[in-house]
Amino acid sequence: MKNTIVSQVKDKAIWIVFIILFIAFAFANKRFVSPSNLFTIARQVSMYGIAAVGMTFVILIGGIDLAAGSIITVVNVVCAYLMVEMQFSMVAAVLTSLILAAAIGALNGFLVAKIAMPAIIATFATQIIFEGAAYLLSGGTPVYGFDERFKIIGQGYVGPVPVPVIIMALCFALGAFILNKTYFGRYFYAVGGNEEASKLSGIRVKGIKFLIYTLSGLFAGLAGIVMLSRTNSAQPTAGKGFEFDVITCVVLGGVSVSGGFGKISNVIAGVLIIGILTNGMVLMNVSSYTQMVVKGLVLIFAVGFDSLQNSGVLTKA
Repeated sequence: MKNTIVSQVKDKAIWIVFIILFIAFAFANKRFVSPSNLFTIARQVSMYGIAAVGMTFVILIGGIDLAAGSIITVVNVVCAYLMVEMQFSMVAAVLTSLILAAAIGALNGFLVAKIAMPAIIATFATQIIFEGAAYLLSGGTPVYGFDERFKIIGQGYVGPVPVPVIIMALCFALGAFILNKTYFGRYFYAVGGNEEASKLSGIRVKGIKFLIYTLSGLFAGLAGIVMLSRTNSAQPTAGKGFEFDVITCVVLGGVSVSGGFGKISNVIAGVLIIGILTNGMVLMNVSSYTQMVVKGLVLIFAVGFDSLQNSGVLTKA
């Protein structure tokens, strides 16, 4: 009974942290719990949440994707350029941009799975390449002047619920379905848990890695579309550093950096914690540099906790 209770507490610990933080910020600033601010938080975290689904898949296999931020940037610029300069329809521009995002993810998958490059090097290289490409295409200046209907994706509502939140919820539902209800999901866990054993059991490990990085690129691209619609302007630095916030959300949500363990439900809590932490610090007039320090400490805490669990220290305790 005692072991069961301890296990349940550990499993739900991230939600307990979320509730404590929420209450703390509610007492610290009354504006925090205002409906307008809560909707603002929901819209802000939607982009993290969408990209976090793909990043969850990557980290589940013990990988990393540092190109997520640059994919968001290049999707911003390319989608805007297609609509403004090339006169593409909104639908055609969005679809083309998402295909490009998936292609960049596939390139990362090819480098990691087929060429056997370390994921951190492969994705860092493509991050640099596509950040530069975004600057070249945009000329280093914002691109704006879209069809008014495009705003619906990032600024619209269905009843009282923001459209970006609905998109995020659908992405989380899809991610949970893939992990829990499909054989691909079982393969993701298997490859992350023991890659060599997965090979011996007949799983096409290279194909799984290729698929995962392609999906990561696609989800990052979708986050980029939401961001572009929300800001109504394509910035050549739109996604800079975004990947680290997404990685923090995923690791904070209990997805093991060693691979093989993690749940989408806890990643949702990780996303919400980063959202209320950022918003709460802004309301309390905490400087952006201090916010960076806090987020870095949160990442250290999350990875450190995961490392202690993997080493058996917490289990013995």
